[in-house]
Amino acid sequence: MLTLGGLPAMSSIARKAIILGLAAVTPLIAAIWFESGATFVAWAALGWGLLCCVLVWRFAGSVTRRIRMLTSYTDKLPDLEVPRLQLPLTEDELGDLARALMRTTPRLEDALNGLSTELGRREAILASMTEGVLAVDSKLQVSFCNEAFIRGMATPGLVEGVPLIKVLRDPALFQLLQRVVESGESLHQRIKMAARDERTFEVHASPLASQSARGALAILHDITPAERLERMKRDFVANVSHEFRTPLATITGYAETLLDGGLEDHENRRRFVEIIQANSVRLNNIAADLITLSELEAGRPELQPAPIAVSEVVHNVINTLEPVARLNRIRLRTSEVTELEVMGHRTHFEQALLNLLDNAIKFNRPSGEVSVKAVRNANGQVEISVADNGIGIPREDIPRIFERFYRVDKARSRQVGGTGLGLSIVRHAVEQMSGNVRVESELGKGSCFTITLPRYSRS
Repeated sequence: MLTLGGLPAMSSIARKAIILGLAAVTPLIAAIWFESGATFVAWAALGWGLLCCVLVWRFAGSVTRRIRMLTSYTDKLPDLEVPRLQLPLTEDELGDLARALMRTTPRLEDALNGLSTELGRREAILASMTEGVLAVDSKLQVSFCNEAFIRGMATPGLVEGVPLIKVLRDPALFQLLQRVVESGESLHQRIKMAARDERTFEVHASPLASQSARGALAILHDITPAERLERMKRDFVANVSHEFRTPLATITGYAETLLDGGLEDHENRRRFVEIIQANSVRLNNIAADLITLSELEAGRPELQPAPIAVSEVVHNVINTLEPVARLNRIRLRTSEVTELEVMGHRTHFEQALLNLLDNAIKFNRPSGEVSVKAVRNANGQVEISVADNGIGIPREDIPRIFERFYRVDKARSRQVGGTGLGLSIVRHAVEQMSGNVRVESELGKGSCFTITLPRYSRS
């Protein structure tokens, strides 16, 4: 601020300091001016000087104390939880500064509260994201990551400031971020993390530019379930095509044989027709099983769940398969089939038991035995087990036997008319009733399939 004459305006603090200084040197000037009575004037000047020193010391201490209060007040401004000091509002420049700070404080608090709220909102959004988020600086050191990224990358020690290469187990993501930092261009890449249960991620990496340095931000979307579904669809189409191709080729071949003169072959034409009929029955069974499996997987049953008497279903299934068992010289027996009920869909439950007993008969040995037992276990659930003393299942095949079209012995399965869908239907039917199915088997000694379902109680 300037005066009219172009000279700087004098502050009140400066005026007070000048006045005290002039007061301190006035006795000395007077002593020099008046040579007579110098001793008295000297003592008077000394006393006056001491008084002025005390006043100057108190004035300087007051100014210093107020400056410290202002400094302390300013230092605590970013901390919203700390109570504010009451500043002295004097009529000088420090008082004006104190009033300006007190006017500014509410605006700063509003701005800081807004920033804190926005930061909390962003952290909540990032924490709830299923996609992994990772930010690195120009030196490829971690500056931020959310929980989804830590879970997906299996790096629990990942913290800010740690070099990414020390904690990231797969080099593909590191190399991608390195290219983004160096080029400053956004990149998109599909990365398969071999060290993380063969999971696949779609990664979108973009540069993060700042005034000081360049970094990168990566968003990882886990597409493993979608990729597995695609693979299952491809395998399913391939398996269905393969299953239909063999009987269709057989039917076509024998039909052409009959048309090319086989109808006049009285010795073989009946056998040709029987082969055509057997393969058409096989095609029909495959189609029926596919429809049943599709209904179970869709989860849209035609009927509402209802109580099912387990003993009644078991006896109906045994009566249905009794002629087949007798033809294969297999003995069917029941043991401990108590009066228990489960909640579900009777048709699907019967289909599951029918498939288990049918497999136990088909993959048994001559004069073999199949037993069915239904009991209540220690947890209050109903367990229905189907055991046989047949050929058994190799240990390495057990985890896959419930897959569609999976066969342990392909040649024998086709020979006995299996479609490869029976156990998959069993699993889906049981899961639809909130249950599970497990198997215990030993090669050459037999197998035991156990269905566990929640018990229905009328009380």
